[in-house]
Amino acid sequence: MERRNQTGAGDFILLGFTDDPDLQSLLFVLLLAIYLVTVTGNLLIILAVISDSHLHTPMYFFLSNLSLADIDFTSTTIPKALRNIQTQSKGITFAGCVSQILSFFVFGCQDNFLLTVMAYDRFVAICHPLYYMAVMNPQLCLLMALGSWLVSVLVTLPDSLSVLRLSFCTNMEIPHFFCDLSEILKLACSDTLINNIVMYTVAIVLGVFPLTGILFSYSQIFSSILRISSAEGKYKAFSTCGSHLLVVSLFYGTGLGVYLSSAATPSSRMSLMASVLYTMLTPMLNPFIYSLRNRDIKVALGRVLRKMVPLSAHLT
Repeated sequence: MERRNQTGAGDFILLGFTDDPDLQSLLFVLLLAIYLVTVTGNLLIILAVISDSHLHTPMYFFLSNLSLADIDFTSTTIPKALRNIQTQSKGITFAGCVSQILSFFVFGCQDNFLLTVMAYDRFVAICHPLYYMAVMNPQLCLLMALGSWLVSVLVTLPDSLSVLRLSFCTNMEIPHFFCDLSEILKLACSDTLINNIVMYTVAIVLGVFPLTGILFSYSQIFSSILRISSAEGKYKAFSTCGSHLLVVSLFYGTGLGVYLSSAATPSSRMSLMASVLYTMLTPMLNPFIYSLRNRDIKVALGRVLRKMVPLSAHLT
């Protein structure tokens, strides 16, 4: 009954990670640190790409879009979790829950599509270098970026808005730190067959087609690299796509871990922890992966940081 008093009528309750006050204080600091590192790291990548003319290429254009999507993706879940811990209130309104589901899917899909576009960019650069500038022209890059945003919204709208047709039972407790659609459907009193069909159809489409495109691109890339005679040439070619391949592995690896853990142990703490890897760890590590393995990014970041230090000293 005490939990029910924390919310109004029709509100959901996000159970979060723990009820222990001491652990909640530690959790608040940890989540805040993850969020600040994620936002700062991805924002620095965006500033570096914008400020350095040497980075005005298709690869870094898509990278800056990926960083923006990661900031939005993380901002969908962590700020609400931080607010609930700080205020000791676990409630979230139905409208807020639907908005969180929609935002989560849109920005998650955006990550998915951008990684696919970036794989195609590397495919053209390595397999067809003579035609790279002609194929990956600014108009096509802009169209691909805008298209990925538009398709993300259109694909995820039916999945998210289908929740509006549901009625819910008295149990409104979600064993998660955000409104996870699969957990929401378990609380519904009405028939969820249509919702499940839509959810799994969208998941299959968004999982199979982009991943197939990425795997095809890299199969062609590896074939081209193996045909390079010199070891130095092979290393240079592979280094241009190594960071992207690592990010793809991290993104799909953690995402697959979420769904496998959910299927094996529904509503378990294992599923919750797998979601942490997917929603927090991947967006936080992406800037480090690209900056530590890329000399151009490191040089541009150095320039950005040198400009920021005198500015901060002047403001103080």
